[in-house]
Order: sequence, then structure tokens, then C-alpha cells
Amino acid sequence: MGSVDTVGALPRDLVRLAVSPRDKADAIAQAAQMLVAAGCVEAGYAQSMIRREGVANTFLGHGVAIPHGMAEDRALVRANGIAVLQVPDGVEWNPGQSARLVVAIAAQSDTHIAILRRLTRLLQDEDRLGGLFVTSDPGDVITALTTDPEVNAPAVPVSDLAKRFEWVLDYPNGLHARPAARWVDTAKGYAARCQIRHGDEVADVKNLVALLRLGLTQGERISVSAEGPDADQALSRLKATMLDLSVQERADAALAARRAKQPVIGWHPPGAPMALAGIAAAPGLAIGRLHVLAAADRSVPDHPVPLSEGGNILHEALSATRLQLKALADDTARRLGPSEAGIFKAQGELLNDTDLITLTCQLMVEGHGVAWSWDQAIERMAGKLAALGNALLVARAADLRDVGRRVLGQLDPGLGGASLHDLPDEPCILIAGDLAPSETAGLDPSRVVGLATAQGGPTAHTAILARTMGLPAMVAAGPGLLALESGTLAILDGYGGRLYPDPSPEALSSARAFIAEQGLRRAREEERRSLPASTRDGHRVEIAANVNFADQAAFALSQGAEGVGLMRTEFLFLERGDTPDEEAQLAAYTAMQDALNGRPLIVRALDIGGDKQVAHLDLPREDNPFLGVRGARLLLRRPDLLDPQLRALYRAAKSGKPLSIMFPMITSVPEIIALRGICERIRAEVEGPEVALGIMVEVPAAALAADVLARHADFFSIGTNDLTQYTLAIDRQNPELAAEADSLHPAVLRLIRMTVDGAAAHGRWVGICGGIAGDPFGAALLTGLGVQELSMTPRDIPAVKERLRDCDATALRALAERALTCETATDVRALEADL
Repeated sequence: MGSVDTVGALPRDLVRLAVSPRDKADAIAQAAQMLVAAGCVEAGYAQSMIRREGVANTFLGHGVAIPHGMAEDRALVRANGIAVLQVPDGVEWNPGQSARLVVAIAAQSDTHIAILRRLTRLLQDEDRLGGLFVTSDPGDVITALTTDPEVNAPAVPVSDLAKRFEWVLDYPNGLHARPAARWVDTAKGYAARCQIRHGDEVADVKNLVALLRLGLTQGERISVSAEGPDADQALSRLKATMLDLSVQERADAALAARRAKQPVIGWHPPGAPMALAGIAAAPGLAIGRLHVLAAADRSVPDHPVPLSEGGNILHEALSATRLQLKALADDTARRLGPSEAGIFKAQGELLNDTDLITLTCQLMVEGHGVAWSWDQAIERMAGKLAALGNALLVARAADLRDVGRRVLGQLDPGLGGASLHDLPDEPCILIAGDLAPSETAGLDPSRVVGLATAQGGPTAHTAILARTMGLPAMVAAGPGLLALESGTLAILDGYGGRLYPDPSPEALSSARAFIAEQGLRRAREEERRSLPASTRDGHRVEIAANVNFADQAAFALSQGAEGVGLMRTEFLFLERGDTPDEEAQLAAYTAMQDALNGRPLIVRALDIGGDKQVAHLDLPREDNPFLGVRGARLLLRRPDLLDPQLRALYRAAKSGKPLSIMFPMITSVPEIIALRGICERIRAEVEGPEVALGIMVEVPAAALAADVLARHADFFSIGTNDLTQYTLAIDRQNPELAAEADSLHPAVLRLIRMTVDGAAAHGRWVGICGGIAGDPFGAALLTGLGVQELSMTPRDIPAVKERLRDCDATALRALAERALTCETATDVRALEADL
């Protein structure tokens, strides 16, 4: 019947010229009927295409629309194919948008990979595209959609779009990944086509890599233009975003400059020892034996597969990588801070780059394998960024390669890169050609005391993360670094960017004295971190850690944690491609109990929804997932998720080692009663012991009704991150409002006090597991409000304990009362001067 498995062949009966559909729905119906007649799709595909129009804009711009079906309706597609309607007079697609070429797509993957490549080129060749709108020869359309233009074809002159403004970039560090990602996010909120022109180069504002390829530096003039029904609004919002970022970028640069001018007491080794010189990336001095990370085999095999299968494989790998990056960003935000988490959000945006996907698809269409095509696309685009000679863009090329390796690891686990799982037991100085940001963020500070790379730069995200983690680091030391032997004792100077292998006894003695002198205060904290957090007048606060896996517990205990106040079980689901069964979960919970060796363990039941989405759970799409089916609401609707988890937990509790369960996102008494009933049923089934059942207080409703909820819950744990978000109506992922989402806002503090008072009415205790618990001043203020347990990132524990030991509980209670009367979070933070 003329169906096609690829778009390499486009039968003439799938191209219809000079049609006059009544409206968009009629155009879609006509195109769908052509696909049905060709045997490409089932009859119901037309309705799937209509539904797609309700959730996405399929108008590409310049008179071209690409209607296609919903992802969940792929079963209706028998074979990949396209049907083309030429509408010379145009048909209104959306208000202000007229489609003159309708390219209906039937595909068994989200992107019809070959047609995407050609259409993106056609959109830049307006003369040729205009000819297709009026041609009387279907062969012209077939040729345009099934062949590529000559490589040496003359360049299309660049021009601005209909609406425009000019702006001089004033970011001191130029346009780097994080502000560029903000531009992309802003532009994606509008249907209008938006572009940046710099001289004779243009970039789609919705395309992160294209923006970075412009290599914009401070002082360069750009033209920002848009066309489409909401072009004016898009340009207005883009301009506001750019100007808002100017303030932040200049402030960040000024802070960096001030820090750079601060005197640094460097280490000067005795004599003139041999040193490998690099660039200082993170301050500090480290002594340890070298562990040279062998370079991974970068030979990617080329195993072609059918195009439709390849599209599915690539789509699944990209989706899995997005979830990994979300999990990594979430974990990094909790351990290191939201700014560092932004690194991985920007990396996630790279996966949405249409040029990258198009190039990969082009190579697949030419007959190459998925992994080979992806690797080539990454290397070509990273090479272009690196060749621009801008240090910041060279660093972004490293980010692109990092993302590329993660996707390769999904396509073939053997291609994911060198392993960091075989580090020596003794703390080491890690040596590598380069290290990806995701690898750096995952380093265990108890096993890696310093980092040196042959490549990289001080502005790379790897260096930023090393500084945040307190790891001395140097970069760009050259290939000679990799010739060193593992096991060699060395001194790494992160202040001066030097590595001293085989140091003399005098150098070792000098380095150790320097480390002791510089870390005297920290050493005192570390010496006392195992002591309880007891105030000077004898009030004790329990200090616990937030962790994801058992292998993180040892470090938490070494930092002074007295138990785990929050085990986030969602990471058991987020970091794998399927749902862990009861046995897998039992093993995880038992391992955590064993690691804690009798110390308290509070396990949070699966907390999915909002910013934590898991593809393999097949959750319905929600317009506002933070106000939708998440936390306890999801658990009560999905016994297939809740029951195995509770069975595993109660089986783990049979060991007799401490274990408590708490449920997330509780808003009402019926939820607690229902969950307690399920717990009792499952406990009886597995003959497990009774355990304490607590709830997370994350929404104002729970805080306001704390006295009622406390009748049915054994304890409360306040998630201040979510409580702040819901109280202040600020999406905690919104970068423009991040500074305003302060958990020390008086309204949040009042809800915390209400929770404490409500719990006390029934003899229940209250803990905090949100980010503010790890802030020494925040911890002190929470203690004054009556909170009895603080759970935090392990690295924050020594400083929090030391602060509490320096305080009087009576004074803290008085301070809390003053905070409750403050008008702003700024006023509350100003009280620290009185502490």
C-alpha cells in the first residue's frame, strides 16, 4: 500500500498538493487518512494527533507544522511514515500561525529522526521553502524531505525576525551554561520562534548548545528577535530575564574578585622539590598516595539497527539519563547546595538540544549504530565548543562529554567510562585525565582527599564542585600527570596548583604542620563531633543524618551523626530502570541497619511526585505535580508500590535493630488512619514487630492541624524545604525566586512552632529533616522553637553540634520568640548577631 519503514522513500500518494482544508482539524484528518490508507497507522491515530495538539504546539514556524500522535499511542503505528499536505492559501494552526506545509508524522519513537534533520535545514532556506508552498510537482516536496542539501551550498544570509531589540551582554564571564539555560527556559515558555544574532551568526534561544556556540563575551552586542503570536511577550520576558541575570552575574563576579584578592597563606616546601605544575582549582593541602584512574576505552563499536528500533533505543537512553540527572541534582542540592545542583540541571538541558539529536539521527539514517552515532555527535559538537578558544566554552565541552558518557552508559554499560568503584581503602589523591562533574559530585571524601587532572580548567564544573566539597584540587597539569604510578606518596597543593610526588621527610613534616595550622579550628570541631549536642545549660538535641544508601552511613557516623533521621527510599527507584522488588528493598534496609549498628533509623516511605518523577512507574502526567498525586496520595493509590515496601520494612524490623517508618506529604487524618491500617495488616502477615509510625509535615494543613494529627502519629518530621515552598507559594525549583524561598521566613517559623505545640499536646516529638537544619544558626533557632531532633547532610554535623554546644537553651528560646515577631526572613537572620 505504499507504507515505508524509513523516510528514505516517500511515495507520491503520500503527498497531496493544493488542498484547502476547512481548519486544522480537517487538515489533520486528511493527513491521518492518507497514513491509514498507506498502512502506516490504525484508524484511531487521527484522534491521537488531535490530542497532541491540546498539549503541545506542533507549529515549527515559517509555515510548517508537524502534527503527530501521543507517545502513549505508539501501538497505533504499524510502520514509520509521513504524509504531506500542501496548503497554498494556508490554514490557521494556532492564532496568528498559518500552516502552508503540513507534514504529518507516524513514528514508533518520539522523534521522527530523519524528517527532523531536513526540516530544520529547510526552515533556514526561506526561498526553497517558499517554493514548496506553491509547487505543482510533488517530486519537489519528495526531494526536499528525502535528500540533503549539498554540503557546499551557499550560506543562507542571516536576518532578524519580525520583532527585535538589541542588547550589550554585560555578564563578566560571558554567556556560560547556567545563564544560558535560564534564557532557554524563558524562551520555551512561549510559542514564538526566538533567536539571537551576533554578527553573521544566529542561534535558536530554545537551543542551549547553539547559544553557547556563539561564544558571547562581555561587551558584545547582540540582536534578540522573535516572531509568532506571542512574540512581544516572549521578547519582554527574555529581556527581563537577561537583565535580572546581569545583577546576579555581576554580583557573583564581584564576590569572586573579592575572594581572589584575599590573602592566601600558601605553603612553601623546604628546598626545591620536583613538582608537576597545573592550575589551582580548589584550595587546600592534601597528603596521600596516588590513585591513577585508567582512561576508559573510548572505542565505540558501530552496530547498526533498524531505524525505528534505533529511535526507540535512543529515546529510552535519553529518558533514563534525564532521570539520573534529576536524581543527581536533587542529591547534590541536599549535600552541597542549590547552586551546585544547577550544574546538573544545565546538563539536563543539553539533552534537549535539537542540533545534537538531529546530528545523531542523521548518522543513524546513514546506516550507523545508535551508540556510535551518539558518540560522534557529542564529539563533533564538543569539539566545536572547545575550538572557540574560550575557557568557559571549553569547560562546557567537558559538560557535554559528561552527558554523552552517561547516555553511552545507558546504551551500553561497558561504555560509561572509567570506574570509581575500585578506589583503595586508604584515603588517596585521585589522578585522572579529566573527571566529569557527576563523578566529582559522587566522590566519597573519606576515600579521596585531593584531586588532580591532566585536563580541565578552573572554571569547569568539576573544579566548582571540588571547592564546594572541600577537596584540594588542581587541573590542567598535562599528560605527564598520568605517567605517575599508583601508590606513590604525594603532596597536593590546591593553593598553588602543584603536585609533589615522593616528597622528602622535611616536606612531609612541613606540609603536615601547615595542614594542622590551617585546620586548627576545624580540627577542634572534629575532635568534638562525637560529643552530644548539649547546650551549656544541659538541653540535648539529637543530631541525625539524611542519607540515601547504606554506604553513606559510615561517613555520616564519622561526622558525629547519632543515627539516620531520613533515609530517602526514592533513590532506590530513581537510580535504576525498574521497580525494586521486595527482596531488593529488604537488602537495602538491612544493610542500612547493619551500617548503623543499633543506632536509630527512620525510613521515609516512597516519596515520588513533584520534582521526583520515575519513568518506569508509569505515573500520569500532571499540569502541576507539586499539587497533585505525590507522597502519601500516591502510596494510597498504588498498593503495588506501598505493600512490597512495607513488607520489606517490617521484615527488616524483625532483626530487632531500631527502625521507624514515616510517610511523606500527609495532609489529613484519614490518610494516617488508612496508612496505619495497611501497616497493621502487613505487619500481621509477616509477623513483624510494631514500629513507630511518623509523618512528614510538609504542607501548612499538616502544621495547622498538628494537634489533631498527633493523636494518630507517633512522631513528626518537618520537611522545611517543602513546607517553605507551600507556605510561600514559591516553586523551590524556580531560580528567579530561589533567594526568596527562605525557610527562616517568620510564617514558616510560626508553622514550625504550631507543629511543636500540637505534638507536645499528645507527648509526641518533632524533628527537622529539611535543609535549614544543617545551618548552624538555623539549627539554634529551631532548637529554641522546641524541635528535638535535627537531621542534615553529614558534612554539616560538626559545625551544627559546635554551635549548639556554645549556646544556652534559655537564650535560644528567647531568641525564637523574637524571631516569631519579625517581619521578614532578613530580620530573622539579623538576629544571629545577638546569638
